[in-house]
Amino acid sequence: MGDGRWRTAGSALMRVIVVWAVSTLTMLVLAGILPDFQLQSDNGDSFTKIAFTAAWGAGAFGLLSALVWPVLVRALLIVPALVLGMLVFFLNGSLLLVALRLIPDGRGAANPETAVVVAAVMSAVASATSTALAVRDDNAYRRRLSRLADRRRRRSGADGGRSGPPGTVFIQLDGVGHDVLARAAEGGLMPTVAHWLADGSGHRLTPWRTDWSSQTGASQLGILHGSNFDIPAFRWFEKETGDVVVSSRPASALEMQRRAIVRTHDGGLLTLDGASRGNLFSGGADQLALVLSMAARRGKGRRSRAGYFAYFSDPANAVRTALSFVAEVGREISQSTRARIRKDTPRIKRGGLYPFIRAFATVVERDVVVAAVIGDMFAGRTAVYADLVAYDEVAHHSGPHSRDAEKVLARLDRSLALIVKVAAHTPRRYRIVLLSDHGQSPGETFAGAYGLTLKDLVRAGCGLPVPRRAQRTKSGSEARDAVRTALHRPVEEGGTHTAAAPSDPVVLASGNLGLISFPDIDGRATREQLDRRHPALLSTLANHPGIGFLLVRSELHGSVVLGRGGAQTPVSELADGEGLLEPFGPGAADAVRRTDTFPHVADVMVNSMYDPATGCVHAFEEQIGSHGGLGGEQSRPFLLHPRTMSEPMASRMSAGPGADGELVGAEQVHEVLRRWLRECSGPQVPLTSDDADESGGADGAAAAAG
Repeated sequence: MGDGRWRTAGSALMRVIVVWAVSTLTMLVLAGILPDFQLQSDNGDSFTKIAFTAAWGAGAFGLLSALVWPVLVRALLIVPALVLGMLVFFLNGSLLLVALRLIPDGRGAANPETAVVVAAVMSAVASATSTALAVRDDNAYRRRLSRLADRRRRRSGADGGRSGPPGTVFIQLDGVGHDVLARAAEGGLMPTVAHWLADGSGHRLTPWRTDWSSQTGASQLGILHGSNFDIPAFRWFEKETGDVVVSSRPASALEMQRRAIVRTHDGGLLTLDGASRGNLFSGGADQLALVLSMAARRGKGRRSRAGYFAYFSDPANAVRTALSFVAEVGREISQSTRARIRKDTPRIKRGGLYPFIRAFATVVERDVVVAAVIGDMFAGRTAVYADLVAYDEVAHHSGPHSRDAEKVLARLDRSLALIVKVAAHTPRRYRIVLLSDHGQSPGETFAGAYGLTLKDLVRAGCGLPVPRRAQRTKSGSEARDAVRTALHRPVEEGGTHTAAAPSDPVVLASGNLGLISFPDIDGRATREQLDRRHPALLSTLANHPGIGFLLVRSELHGSVVLGRGGAQTPVSELADGEGLLEPFGPGAADAVRRTDTFPHVADVMVNSMYDPATGCVHAFEEQIGSHGGLGGEQSRPFLLHPRTMSEPMASRMSAGPGADGELVGAEQVHEVLRRWLRECSGPQVPLTSDDADESGGADGAAAAAG
């Protein structure tokens, strides 16, 4: 035992010496290259003296990075992530300037700009050297894992070990459809996934079908919390409060999570020793990082930004990620410029803050989440759910089948390979499940195809003022005629009824799904009310070639689906493969029927057209790869799991769509994932209704886990 400790200490000391020596050499080289960086007095010094100065400076910089950097990062957790990423260079350069001042006789000097460059290079070289030494040392991972595992066992009093029940890591590839994943694996873009899909690999790929609202808010809430009831879209209007609920807002996400917990009386998928990383919702986990619903919470363990600390407390991580961030911004600017030069179509604007938002999603979020997952595996946690949003963000702006998006898939595969490699050394065995929350469907935007937005079209149908660009629409004759007819504000025929003064409708978009609400109409507006107030509205929308169908409630027929040429079908009579929903494929009728029961369904739900031949839809947002409604690949995500797990449909799910054998809806996916966890770890502990009301998520997770 004593000899082993001495060998470990000697090996660690040797690594420190090697990293110090390499850092010293790096500092010497930089001093020779950069004119504003010096390691000698003005009168000149011998090489030995300069080398001693460099060694002193490198040692001081390394020591400051190890001792001061974690404190700085902890103090800056209140800073937004994008700002923190930009501060990394400044902070690192400041540490170098302090280190140079600690050199005896004042021989070290650099101007602030040069200090930033020198600090970044030295941190990157030190990180690469440390990594290379750890790779050469076969026991480096095992020693770290052993320490973490021992620490955890002492806290919990459990024996643990790889002979115990396995843990489960769920990695969500946001926006990656079933067919996109299969093509990427077959084409060599994702060799890790290709290996899993190869014959005899022991993995199974299963598609599943989303609800009508095919977007992360609805899907992930259903997957993590078991209910996405009354989530009609990514954003929707609630008449009783006058608020617009947006899934990407922390307050909205927290409220959505609270409602799901109240409905299910359950803390979520991750209540038993779980971790939630990079998600919109906590899933009941007590270990959180980059969890949107917890972003506004206060108190120990509740602040999602605390997840940054474990990653950015290492200055080498911070510098490496910051450099990659800058490189990704440059990559996006280069790619968008080439797209403009080639005159690619469809194409949308990609300027402003978008390059920085893309860099955050594809670099910062990926690095922090992957590091957090690896830490969870080191710690031996039972269930981990992590969302990698990189592909979804890029595909929105470049297209789901673009080269830009394919390159992101290749980088995500490398992250998966790293997680798989780590799993071979963890203190417990891990099953890795890959899944997605939805896919994406390509297509030109509604505004790009027809020259006006959905809001413009709605206002025209209501007889309200519209922008001049809408009156000069470049769209085809049918669309143009529909708008021009509406702009004449026709009145109802066959009576003397005077329409009420028009109110401004609230028009919201969720990919190719549009929601129209009239705040001055109590409850859900009926077709008859809308026809009296705005006689041209529904016909203008239903007859537009860019719109597939409408859902609206009728006083006479109940809820109905409307289409072109006056087509109308009661929701109760909808059938797959027939009538207005025929192009949208299996499950469309059930998806519409379910959404029609939601308390917050919009007065008019609008789904864009869908062309089965091309797979294209028209997003009502500025997206050439979109999701949110019905039509194409957006509704067909996937589950990829080891065959040692039971079949996703091994037993009959709860009554409802898909109970005959097809996996349908995020709530059924939740049941499958929960069953997989239960097979290894026993049942999860549900919350009481009182717990759910008080917790809102994080507290309930702790109560359930405890």
